[in-house]
Amino acid sequence: MSAKGAGPGANGVAKRPFDPERYKWIALSNTTLATLIATIDASIVLIALPDIFRGIHIDPLQPGNTVYLLGLVMGFLIVTSVLVVSLGRLGDIYGRVRIYNLGFVVFTVFSIPLCITWMYGAPAAIWLMVFRVFQALGAAMLIANSAAILTDAFPPNQRGLALGINNIAGIVGTTIGLVVGGVLAPISWRLVFLVSVPVGLFGTVWAYKNLRELAERRAARIDWLGNLAFAAGLVLVLVGIATGIQPYGHHDMGWTNPRVIAELAAGCLLLAVFAYIELHVEEPMFDLRLFRIRAFLAGNIASLLGAIGRGGLQFMLVIWLQGVWLPLHGYSLVSTPLWAGISMLPLIAGLLVAGPVSGILSDRFGPRPFAVTGPLIAAVSMALLSLLPVDFPYPAFALLLLMFGIGNGMFASPNRANVMNSLPPWRRGVGSGMAATFQNSGQVLSIGIYFSLMVIGLSGKLPEAMQSGLIAHGVPVAAAIRVAHISPVATLFAALLGANAVTAHLPAQVLHSLSHSQYAAISSRSFFPHLITPAFSGALTLALRFSFIAFIITAAASWLRDSTQQWEEPAGVTAPLDVDVAAQAAILSR
Repeated sequence: MSAKGAGPGANGVAKRPFDPERYKWIALSNTTLATLIATIDASIVLIALPDIFRGIHIDPLQPGNTVYLLGLVMGFLIVTSVLVVSLGRLGDIYGRVRIYNLGFVVFTVFSIPLCITWMYGAPAAIWLMVFRVFQALGAAMLIANSAAILTDAFPPNQRGLALGINNIAGIVGTTIGLVVGGVLAPISWRLVFLVSVPVGLFGTVWAYKNLRELAERRAARIDWLGNLAFAAGLVLVLVGIATGIQPYGHHDMGWTNPRVIAELAAGCLLLAVFAYIELHVEEPMFDLRLFRIRAFLAGNIASLLGAIGRGGLQFMLVIWLQGVWLPLHGYSLVSTPLWAGISMLPLIAGLLVAGPVSGILSDRFGPRPFAVTGPLIAAVSMALLSLLPVDFPYPAFALLLLMFGIGNGMFASPNRANVMNSLPPWRRGVGSGMAATFQNSGQVLSIGIYFSLMVIGLSGKLPEAMQSGLIAHGVPVAAAIRVAHISPVATLFAALLGANAVTAHLPAQVLHSLSHSQYAAISSRSFFPHLITPAFSGALTLALRFSFIAFIITAAASWLRDSTQQWEEPAGVTAPLDVDVAAQAAILSR
């Protein structure tokens, strides 16, 4: 990288003489704030859903309303997964800081309409879903370019620390979002979205005043055809996954739905077309030649597997806490979001401790020991968590969450640093976007896998348990059978929302026919959790075993990397040369 003393920055603002030592910490603090707020917003609605739906007067358990729930939860992740590569490539062409700064503006501006809607019902839900998409666009601009900005700012022997802190902020943000959502949503659901505005304004001003381009921009054509094929293909696959976990006809899930099959098939076909385009176009968006770099390939495979093992697990932990454990321990419906977030704090502690420490140590000893050991620790924590009863002693649960956080923290920092260090300078923007795509897509895929495994586990025992429990409390047999055969997906959503799926699906005349004691029993906060606990236990064990396997494979992928591989520029070359396509291909194939 080159520094050019005093002068105007990337945005035409006069700046003090350039100090690389000072600048790298400014870049780290600003990009870490951006990554943190973007990922907080990705998860903040998850735990605030009960208050959001009550605030806009929608019953998400009613048929046809599931799309709003999934749209708010998964829409943000789908958008960031689809756009980060394109936005990273635009950063390489037009300037990483320029696209990054614009991301802060877009993110902040579109956070405002989310908290000022005046509508109710379906129009309000659609309004929130649409502006979440635009908010996610800004978040994708930030995420796609932050790692590349840091890689430009920090020398190779400090990138593990810098990229580790930044990547851990992204993982921690998804958990902090649960706590923030739990605190703000009971006060007002609008605060869940409003909190992003002052943070975004501060970050925007700070970024425009202080960040500057350290890498030369390289003129290139935008691969519009590749962008279109990639976006359409990935959207179809991810939407197909989101649709597949919803009921279809008499089936508990929609994997046999012709629409789902068509979406997945068309998405895979378009992604295959995209790969063909990228191999033949002069200026590819998704530079497949980068996969010739072993560290880049292995690191991204490990990141994808780690995200698959981790992404859906957070969903399940919230359901476990908010829908089962907390009500069993006397927490009211209003307070469960807050306490579910607080209960997850040991996970944050583990990430915050292990992430920076492993980043520093990996700069000295190499990434492989930490990138292998971290997933193994996470796998052991999953195995032990599967042995806990559903009504667990909290100290044991907290200890395993701490262990899980430490394992993920040990892995994330060295893995991201190794991936970015392996890239040539003129491909850091697109490489950062590619890495983010693997991680974000893994999270969406993980939610689909976890939900499918949970539904499979619930389908065997839940109907019988619900039927016998209802009949024992005076519910007529016909009504008990009807409620017992509601979709396991609806049961999971009810647990996530802290709702009583029993009273929500029993006709009013049946409820009025019950005695006072019978009605008090089935409407109590502990009745539904007690009813689903045996089936939930088996389903949760199945999901946790899957996570165990995913982390074992993650460790294996990390072991295969070349931990010493790091991009070195040819002798006499100072980073951002205008390298032609033929030269790039020759260098990447060395």
